[in-house]
Amino acid sequence: MIWLTWRQFRGSVAMVATVLVVLAAALAVTGPGLASGYSAGIAGCTQDDTCGRFYDRFFDEYQLPFMAVSLVVLLLPALIGLFWGAPLITRELEAGTHLMVWNQSITRGRWLAVKLGLMGLVAVAAAGLCGLMVTWWSDPLDKSAAEGLALMAPLVFGARGIAPMGYAAFAFVLGVTVGMLVRRTLPAMALTLAVFAAVQLTMPLLVRPHLMPPVTGTFELGEANVDSVGINRDEGGTVRIVLESAVPGHAGAWVLSGSLVDPSGRTLGSGSNSGAAVPVSTTSGPCAPSGAQGMSTCMAEINRLGYRQQATFQPLERFWPFQWIETGIYALLTLGLTWLSFWWIRRRLS
Repeated sequence: MIWLTWRQFRGSVAMVATVLVVLAAALAVTGPGLASGYSAGIAGCTQDDTCGRFYDRFFDEYQLPFMAVSLVVLLLPALIGLFWGAPLITRELEAGTHLMVWNQSITRGRWLAVKLGLMGLVAVAAAGLCGLMVTWWSDPLDKSAAEGLALMAPLVFGARGIAPMGYAAFAFVLGVTVGMLVRRTLPAMALTLAVFAAVQLTMPLLVRPHLMPPVTGTFELGEANVDSVGINRDEGGTVRIVLESAVPGHAGAWVLSGSLVDPSGRTLGSGSNSGAAVPVSTTSGPCAPSGAQGMSTCMAEINRLGYRQQATFQPLERFWPFQWIETGIYALLTLGLTWLSFWWIRRRLS
């Protein structure tokens, strides 16, 4: 059975192995230079406090390969579910070859266990290797990325660490289970993709933010959490503040929600898009357009008046705990689908 299963899927395995070898070679060649460039840049910018500008330049230089390798890791589990999982049983059912195997003293359970075990292990190993290679290579870029592409950001998080192993295992067994239920390859592939995409969207939107209780805090306004400051004379003298999706002192945090609050704690606005208006004199004082103090002095005045950013976030330090918890959730889903597959093949499939 092992030899037969390997013969059936050795072409697909060889194709994935080739892609991984090419990816590994490219990452091994460029990775050391990437790391040394980051180290040299950090050593230089810390002396004159220009690391913010260095991060922007460094990330912009490598943004395209950063997105490309992340996309490879994100797509691999879905492709495994489509082209390995869905056809694994359906192809046998459509051709009727499963009946020939079952009539040769091989039980249904053993037949399914060999197929799931062999191809499932290969799928998990391929996704895990791909994810860990990209995690190693992109470490300097993850440290310098803007908040929307930081390590805890939903898209980047799913392409790092051990989480791709859980995604691959789930996608593979999902494809096998759907194939057994539908019994047609193309519909099974389409349904597998739809269900896997729905789960992958549900996880970061509804589940991951609550894997651990989020942190809520209030922070002074400054360069780290303010995107722009504008003077609006049409509203009787106000300063319009647009907040960044970031919190001071917690670089790389995943900000779930943020707002600007007044001294009494009342929310003025989300601080995003159109921003929030702070009633402060713009005809005289630190926030006057003709003042020579600059926006930093205006921001200091707004802080003195008691306006703050209120944010709920998941700090970067929870990256690995989240990786383990989320991988465990996908492992439980995989075990549930595996049980359903064995039950279905013994009770309902003929």
